[in-house]
Amino acid sequence: MSEQPDHYFTARPASSGERRTLTVRLAGRDVEVETAGGVFSPGRVDLGTQVLLRTVPELPAHATDVLDLGCGWGPVALTMALEARDRALTGTRIWAVDVNERSLDLVRRNAARLGLAHVDARLPDDVPDDARFDTIWSNPPIRVGKEALHGLLTRWLPRLRPGGDAWLVVQRNLGADSLQGWLADWLAGHQEGATVERAASAKGFRVLRVHQP
Repeated sequence: MSEQPDHYFTARPASSGERRTLTVRLAGRDVEVETAGGVFSPGRVDLGTQVLLRTVPELPAHATDVLDLGCGWGPVALTMALEARDRALTGTRIWAVDVNERSLDLVRRNAARLGLAHVDARLPDDVPDDARFDTIWSNPPIRVGKEALHGLLTRWLPRLRPGGDAWLVVQRNLGADSLQGWLADWLAGHQEGATVERAASAKGFRVLRVHQP
């Protein structure tokens, strides 16, 4: 995610005294979730994620695996799971990936709180190498620096299934346009036929769509 430098702070799961309950709006309804310090945007659904969630299309009806990359406490993954439940997409598995173990613990707690059985929160290295995704939604950690960010994207974007899309929200003044240019160059050299375009621009954020043919 893109606003706070401590998003990649590796924290142990929060104690009961550190966790707090927050009411947020996800998938068109108000829900209660748990958050804690040491994770990205613990007090609200951050603005970039709000822009992303207003932009992405509904999950593909045929989707079996979808990915929230850099999940934090889970607003994107939980939205995916709520939508999948609303639309009876019972075969859809929602992968929530983050390097922060406290974030993953909160995602698991929040999924259980909301009765969402198909959310699978894991560290990156715990995702099987052969896992592939029908769509990726991400508020990536821009502040980790270009090298780390590029490494993150080149690791996960090739795991889109044919016909799949990745949706990335990036703050304009943190390099959204230069990232789009870099992605175009990288895709041209590594993912034949793949494209990147600006799908939306709002509140100082760009939403980039990467399409895998």
